[in-house]
Amino acid sequence: MKTNRQGAKVAKKKQGSRAQGAGGKFLNPVPNLDEWLEIGKIVAPQGLSGELRVYPESDFPERFEVPGTRWLWHPGDREPQPVELLSGRYVEGKNLCIISLAGVRNRNDAEALRDYKLMVPASDRPQLGEDEYHVTDLIGMLVFMQESGELVGEVVDVIPAGNFLLEVKLHQQIPDVESETLQPQSPKKLLIPFVKAIAPVVDLPSRRIEITPPPGLLELAIG
Repeated sequence: MKTNRQGAKVAKKKQGSRAQGAGGKFLNPVPNLDEWLEIGKIVAPQGLSGELRVYPESDFPERFEVPGTRWLWHPGDREPQPVELLSGRYVEGKNLCIISLAGVRNRNDAEALRDYKLMVPASDRPQLGEDEYHVTDLIGMLVFMQESGELVGEVVDVIPAGNFLLEVKLHQQIPDVESETLQPQSPKKLLIPFVKAIAPVVDLPSRRIEITPPPGLLELAIG
């Protein structure tokens, strides 16, 4: 998925890992997911004829509507396996896609694919327009106050909600408005609207976002 500072989605990419096996050799129980993009997750069968309900992780509808090769992967599998997408459609108002895959002929076949992820190679990543960003690019970026240069925190997620929201783990506690003291609780998080008026600078090479929050926004941090 993608996002921009006017509201659109973005793609999330999970990290692969390696485990040490017998004899000190490293095994690869999962693929290198930096080489893949997750475009959706199969959540349930649809009806009796083998159709599948998919929660999309992409705002490119052609991922689910245009027939062709996609890949299926389940956590623990060594590699995503190719599968042919036969057809698909988006269900308005439910953020849900209904798809048909080759070889999935009935509800039992579909049930066996519950929780599988639909993937495409990272090389199939669409080109973005001006002020559009992939979630994988935004997560981990540091957020600074534009005027003072003070570090606010780190982006840990991007939340779709009309205009997208940056979920920022704060670098330090925000003072309590009444007591003007720091609260001794776990690190707080802040939701920052990802609009150009509030986040005017997004410097991908420097991994830096600069914000100009309106009065009171920083006091809305949650524990």
